[in-house]
Amino acid sequence: MGQLTVRALRAVLVGLLAGSVFVEAVMVPLLALDLDGLDPDYAYLRTPLLLIIVLGVVAAQVVLVCVWRLVTMVRRGTVFSPAAFRYVDVVTGAFVAAALLVFALAVVLAPGEAVAPGLVLLICGAALAVMGVALVVLVLRALLAQAVARDVEATRMQAELAEVI
Repeated sequence: MGQLTVRALRAVLVGLLAGSVFVEAVMVPLLALDLDGLDPDYAYLRTPLLLIIVLGVVAAQVVLVCVWRLVTMVRRGTVFSPAAFRYVDVVTGAFVAAALLVFALAVVLAPGEAVAPGLVLLICGAALAVMGVALVVLVLRALLAQAVARDVEATRMQAELAEVI
């Protein structure tokens, strides 16, 4: 991966992380204030909505930090090592958690007349899409495992060749 690509990706990651901190520090408290004025019939939505949003942002932050660490490993040429699996596993777990949070949002919004049933269905579709991303990351983990195995084999064969020469 080229130096320009690494810098561009890190700039994007920093922007996203700064934006997520802004959401947690400014937008969630403002949303909490707005939700104080909810109709009493829908007051039960306030706490679950805020909790789901905060946990969703935390899941995104976890992914961003893990991607940063993986990019660092790529730049150093150490990504094809067992240490990379920890970060990929955490990313997978964060996406699964995010999918469950999106589904929990649908469950919270489903009863009553708070939102239209079609919107709840769309949110369930979004949960399915996020779970699909988790599965894609899982497939990429399998590819990383194959690459690590090939790298270990190549290193072993190179050592044997060095002994012969």
